[in-house]
Parts: sequence; C-alpha cells; structure tokens
Amino acid sequence: MRFTIYQESRIGQRQSNQDRIAYCYSRDSLLMVVADGMGGHLHGELAAHIAAQYITHAFQREAQPALHDPALFLSRALTGAHHAILDDTLDRHLQEAPRTTIVACVVQDGTAYWAHAGDSRLYLLRRGRIHTRTRDHSRVQMLMDQGLLSAHDAANHPGRNRIYSCLGGTHSPQIEYSPRMDLLDGDTFVLCSDGVWGPLGDEALLVGLVDTPLNVAVPRLMSQAEARAGETADNLSMVAMTWHDDLSTAGPDVISTQTMALNHFTTEIDLSSRSIGQLVDLDEDEIERAIREINAAIHKFDKR
Repeated sequence: MRFTIYQESRIGQRQSNQDRIAYCYSRDSLLMVVADGMGGHLHGELAAHIAAQYITHAFQREAQPALHDPALFLSRALTGAHHAILDDTLDRHLQEAPRTTIVACVVQDGTAYWAHAGDSRLYLLRRGRIHTRTRDHSRVQMLMDQGLLSAHDAANHPGRNRIYSCLGGTHSPQIEYSPRMDLLDGDTFVLCSDGVWGPLGDEALLVGLVDTPLNVAVPRLMSQAEARAGETADNLSMVAMTWHDDLSTAGPDVISTQTMALNHFTTEIDLSSRSIGQLVDLDEDEIERAIREINAAIHKFDKR
C-alpha cells in the first residue's frame, strides 16, 4: 500500500476533548477511526475512548497482515465496542451508559469499506469533487430527507445535535455500512467530527483539501472551523488519507508498507488520559484505575 495520512484533534472552546481519533496499518490493511463522545451524556469521553481503543485492538488482532473480511470486521468491531461500553457501565455502576458517535474505515486490496453511527462523517473526495459522504443519523437529517428543512436552515436548527444512533446508551446502534468502493489514485478520505464539518460545510472542506498536502490542509481547515465557530467551537477532530495507486508517486510524507514485517503495525491513536481526568475530576491514581477498568471491559468482551 502507498498513501499519505494526517490526523489532528483540538479541544476548541470546551473544557476537555471528548473526541478520540486513530489510524493503524499493517503491511496490507489500514484502519481509520473517529469517535466523538456525546457531551450531553455523562462520561461521553469514556465511550469514545473505549470505542477507539476496542476497534484498534481488534484490528491489530485480526489484520495479520490482512483482514479476512473487512466488511465483517467492521460489523463485529463496532458491535463489540458498543457492548464493551455497556460492560464498563455495569462495572462502574453508572446510572446511564455513556454514548459516542463513530465512523471507521478500512482500506485493503485497493478497496475501501466504512461504517458509521451518529453524525461523525466520512467524505470521499475524487477528482476535485465530493464523490460520496455518509448520511448523518440525526433529527435534522431526517427533516431534510422529508423535505421539511433546507440545508441552510439545518445549520441553526435547535435539534441539530439530536442523534438517533450511537454506540453506548440504552438502545442498540443502527450502524450503517458502505458498499465496497474501488479506489483510484489520488482519492482522499476524510473522517471528521461535527466540530469540523459543522462550521465549514461541504464546499469549504472540499476546497481546503484539493491540491494541498494533508499536513498543510488539515491544520488550516481546523483553524478555519475553529475561527468560524468562535466561542461555541466544539472539539474538532479529523483523519485524512490520500491513496497513491501510482507507484511513481514520491514525497517525504508518502508511506509505503511494502517492506513491513507481516506481524508489524504502526499506530497513531489519541487516547489521552489527561482529557479523561479533566472531565470526570479524578486524581492521577483514579485516572490510571479508570484506564485499567476500560481495558478490562474491552478484554472481557473480547473473550466472549
């Protein structure tokens, strides 16, 4: 595989960052994840933390060096993350299960598969336009689909943050899966939380990424989204990847996995314990215990 990838997460104007982002790749497979802990529900950052960690661990366990079935992997991994959140809720004796949106994408054998629940989005940019993007699982999107709300009015609708599908919570998630997508040279995938796409909109996101290196485009777009949102800026997170099918593509940021060992993985994952502590007001020992409990919940569900 040959690709360029860049990720970044910012706190915005919130007291803590409840987003979790990650990418992980073996010689033959690549995973990207964005989880946005739902701040209106207690411990949303814990749900995002568990989801990102569970899905990444599952990928490292199964991509040896390729996944047997990428679509089936996404189904099992996202469902497993949901149940790991519920297990952790029981272990902590929480009154309500925390919740998180999720969007995850696997690239393997020159094809891509993705899945999502909530309003964290995936965009596929191809030849200077938005080829496809995920459909939000939100009340606003439902009103738009019914012709009761325009895209312009949706941005300021009071119900724009009402999500009907997520991991965690009291209901089983309605996870939406993509068809298999064959990739072309130069295709760019963008996974991001609503803190990015909300202030920017689709067109600004597209313009900001076309013909610009990802390590320049992503920070610039994050700054634009943060500035447009102003004092209401939410947590902002983005993972962006450009696929290079042309073997002549070169550059200091182009990653080639051709010489990777079969059992080797490269992982970049934001699972900051400090952000957990900021929200739930724990000391360092309690933070470390919380992380151990999260790992225990993940491993417990893995064994089932």
